[in-house]
Amino acid sequence: MNRYSLWTYITIAVALVLGFLYTLPNFYGEVPAVQVSSARPTLKIDNAVLARVEAALKRSGVQANGIFQDLNSIRARFADTDTQLKAKDIISQALNPDPRDPSYTVALNLLSASPAWLTAIHALPMYLGLDLRGGVHFLLQVDMKAALTKRLDALAGDVRSQLRDKNIRHSGISREGGTVVITFRDAETRAKARKVIEDTLTDLEVAESGEAAEPRLAATIRATAQKRTQEFALKQNIQTLHNRINELGVAEPVIQQQGADRVVVQLPGVQDTAKAKEILGRTATLEIRMVDEENMAPAALAAAAQGQVPFGSEYYVERNGAPLMVKKQVVLTGDRLTDAQPGFDGQTQEPAVNMTLDAAGARIFRDYTRENVGKRMAILLFERGKGEVITAPVIRSEIGGGRVQISGRMTTVEANDLALLLRAGSLAAPMEIVEERTIGPSLGAENIKKGFDSTLYGFAVIAAFMVVYYVVFGVFSVVALSANLLLLLAILSLLQATLTLPGIAAIALTLGMAIDANVLINERIREELRGGSTPQAAIHAGYERAFGTILDSNITSLIAGLALLIFGSGPVRGFAVVHVLGIFTSMFSSVMVSRALANLTYGTRRRLERVAIGNTAWK
Repeated sequence: MNRYSLWTYITIAVALVLGFLYTLPNFYGEVPAVQVSSARPTLKIDNAVLARVEAALKRSGVQANGIFQDLNSIRARFADTDTQLKAKDIISQALNPDPRDPSYTVALNLLSASPAWLTAIHALPMYLGLDLRGGVHFLLQVDMKAALTKRLDALAGDVRSQLRDKNIRHSGISREGGTVVITFRDAETRAKARKVIEDTLTDLEVAESGEAAEPRLAATIRATAQKRTQEFALKQNIQTLHNRINELGVAEPVIQQQGADRVVVQLPGVQDTAKAKEILGRTATLEIRMVDEENMAPAALAAAAQGQVPFGSEYYVERNGAPLMVKKQVVLTGDRLTDAQPGFDGQTQEPAVNMTLDAAGARIFRDYTRENVGKRMAILLFERGKGEVITAPVIRSEIGGGRVQISGRMTTVEANDLALLLRAGSLAAPMEIVEERTIGPSLGAENIKKGFDSTLYGFAVIAAFMVVYYVVFGVFSVVALSANLLLLLAILSLLQATLTLPGIAAIALTLGMAIDANVLINERIREELRGGSTPQAAIHAGYERAFGTILDSNITSLIAGLALLIFGSGPVRGFAVVHVLGIFTSMFSSVMVSRALANLTYGTRRRLERVAIGNTAWK
């Protein structure tokens, strides 16, 4: 009656062992580390950079406790902060000979001190939020007026292109505030122009103005188009911020929209506010230019390398080290690019990048490619006033329709990286930091201590009450409660969730709710005993009949938790995640673990005469 199968006991034991293993990394803490990431889009973190870091540390006699490499960074652990600071200076000097033009970002960081065997099974500690770990909080405001002005300038260029394509003459196109003004010589031409603009540029609302001697059209952006432009600017800025913050090595940054034009950025573990502000405020622009074929002779390139650059051109070095002369005249900017995705060339099956241009960009690109077949076109990314050539493909034929493919001399990884750079290389609109707060690590440590103490004291009071009131079955309940806490922490660590103060509050709440299930089970067993049932029958009935009540109560709590998870944000979502996971772990531990203990203790006895489940031993 009160016996589990062997596989049930094995399943419970395996769950508890895995819970212990994946909870363990949280008790090792963190150690100082130095992270190296690329500060330029065209530089990669590879084995060569790893070798340079190791060689620099070895030459200086600085011992690292471990050096790890991933796709975007290299991280080295050290014994103390003094060694960490010394190593940072050594690595910076080795990788960035010119501090004014750094090639790599060398930042201070923290890494888990878990042993290698735990890391090998992907047992990693939970991330800590800003309130527990300390760090930097920024509130940035997006300049929506600048975003609309940028869009209006682009639409003014579209108007100019459309009128030129339709052979409609005008006396001038200018932008006056939030309006594009087009001047004509007669009203008939104005009427033709208005029809063309209304048919092709639906984002513009056109009205006639001016006197009979100088007829005009005044075009403004429609309200729906303004809203769409602002939403796009905000989303692109958030995506760009995500890409930039990767350089800081922040384990779990918080980047989210607040209101219509603000972005909240929280960087746990970052104490270098100046470095964070530098990276967040970085501006980058994409440009497409023609290669100066006339000055690509070896002699001209050698002279340019010495500073003798021909008028109207600029000297660059490609990723493969080859020198390149590029004309200063800009063909297209990144404003005309609407999308970029990695793919493969349909003819050669080589990795490629497929770009999509807007209407005006497609026309400009079509004209330039038709006139420059067989020549090279360079794509440059400008950041902090310095430009780099991403790629310089040869134009094989006229490219129309707004779809452009870049291929040749690329790997699949490079194609993915290039597509990412083209999509999110720059901010869609300027941003200004309107609020800045720094939370020190000592305050975070105090918050951790208070949260840990409150959970510990709550657990101790619950355990004491259960043992005193329910005796042996109270011990079963306390062990089940411990298993619940163990499994909850293990799942949070396995999911690499971020623990905040609201999360700790949810853990404390979960413990209180979990013990409620055991109280229902124990009281049900006592009722069965009072009714004259045998001890074995009472234990069986207690678990079986209390399960429906436990399930109903947890479902209602789960519905509330899911509502918080779906509709909440920030700290509310953090609380909801822990709350929902705690409901599932409490169901398992309160029913399965406590019943396994009861079965092991009483289920093996053929004749059970008494059960210790209260002030007296019930018979």
